[in-house]
Amino acid sequence: MTLATEVSTSHLTPVPARDAKTDVKASAKAKANANAQCIPALKTERLVLRAPLRSDVAAIVALAGDRRVAENTARIPHPYSAADAAGIIAAVNHKDGETVFAIELDGALIGMCGLDPRSDGVELGYWLGVPFWNRGYATEAARAVIDYAFGALGHEVLHSGARVSNPASRRVLEKCGFQWTGVRLCRIRAINSAAPIDRFRLDRGLWASLKSWSDARQVA
Repeated sequence: MTLATEVSTSHLTPVPARDAKTDVKASAKAKANANAQCIPALKTERLVLRAPLRSDVAAIVALAGDRRVAENTARIPHPYSAADAAGIIAAVNHKDGETVFAIELDGALIGMCGLDPRSDGVELGYWLGVPFWNRGYATEAARAVIDYAFGALGHEVLHSGARVSNPASRRVLEKCGFQWTGVRLCRIRAINSAAPIDRFRLDRGLWASLKSWSDARQVA
């Protein structure tokens, strides 16, 4: 799968405000928590994309804990623990502009997909558990998030990447209209080393001209 959306595993436990300064911090924290709840649910032909929940921890560990998943992402460690998954759940969708979805099939989590705002642009990332590879789910989920990014969020350009050793992920991006822009090295946490990454770009104009997949419906 492509590079996973970058998230921080840090989490601050709320404490009672003691003065004006801590009141401001508490207010900012409350606002971040409120923003984290504003992730819509998207429905495609076979999938539902919705905000990750604490109850997803066990499923995330079971799927992302597979080395074959981790080594094709940038930041999923291996081995992967329940603490790692809980940290991600606590942190995602708090950063301004970040949108991370859990991908469900028949009510069960099968992966994640999201948008990460970076200094060089917005990055589309995703991963799926191995039992769900090669069934078109990654393309279906990615298209839903791409539509949401250009439609509801109004982004102009999206970027993404895939390891050069991962042709399946490259095909997903190409089927979604992404254009290859070059190769660069990226550190892969699971292998504790850098690896060459194919980089891709999709702009609003190309998305609009090529869009032939069915719109994902926002259901909540």
